[in-house]
Amino acid sequence: MTARPMQCEVEHRTRYRYARNARGCVLMLCLQPASGPGQGVLEFRIDTEPPASLSPERDWFGNRRHVLNVHRLHRELTITSRCRLELHPRPAPDAAGDWEEVRSWRGLPEYWHLVQPSRLARPSPALEAFVRRERLQPGEDPMATMQCLSDSIRNRFDYRPGSTSADSPIEHVLESGRGVCQDFAHVMIAIARSWGVPSRYVSGYLHTSGDPGGQTAATGSHAWVECRLPGAGWVGFDPTNPAGGDGRHIRVATGRDYADVSPTSGVFRGNGDAEIEVDVIVKTVGPPGPEDTVSGRNRRQRG
Repeated sequence: MTARPMQCEVEHRTRYRYARNARGCVLMLCLQPASGPGQGVLEFRIDTEPPASLSPERDWFGNRRHVLNVHRLHRELTITSRCRLELHPRPAPDAAGDWEEVRSWRGLPEYWHLVQPSRLARPSPALEAFVRRERLQPGEDPMATMQCLSDSIRNRFDYRPGSTSADSPIEHVLESGRGVCQDFAHVMIAIARSWGVPSRYVSGYLHTSGDPGGQTAATGSHAWVECRLPGAGWVGFDPTNPAGGDGRHIRVATGRDYADVSPTSGVFRGNGDAEIEVDVIVKTVGPPGPEDTVSGRNRRQRG
């Protein structure tokens, strides 16, 4: 029997509070999901307070972005994106092909950036020590190897909100054994690329209502990994939650690592610090159901 699609709504609110009035700001927003395999976007909008100008564009990975400009004094800035989507469970990918085919992709220009180290997913002595200690190595089948790698990372590290920050290097999670979804994604990407597998970072949300495995993620948004595999194309792996293509992952953007797809980034003109609060609500639409609300931690940035 074919599983019925699920409609859901996502509200993502980011609030900047400045220690002193900001004279203006320019931000890059990466908040708009795109229709694709497993999901269809029905509605999307962004509201701001105070009002701001928004210019849509696409980055070189094909992600939908908006450039936000505020040209006035303001003490707070609230950005709220709302989207309505239809989610479809994706069929299990076929496990075909072998490592010879994977190795043949290394020289292709479309995969070059996804097999090379990036700022937050790169080799290091700590990563090499982790791979040796856990005895991680490619098996005969690329698909099974990537699933085993994802499971190993989930079982090895403790999920601990607040243990790392958005720009933490890969060594932090490797040495402490604690991190969040973006850290686990960076570890998996770095190892997969070292084996020659094109791998990309995925930002989005995870709808956990009704999941018998319970909720693992507890940040404002979620992150997982997609690997390019023979005979299957891009396949998603979640090293934080025991869930793959089950129709609960809401995909927003892809890049080399978190730095490419941060939901908000930019600068403001002013003196002092800015505190950032993030709240995300994901809920089903239609029959009454539970609602998941998760909040990101505050962080400070210098103007």
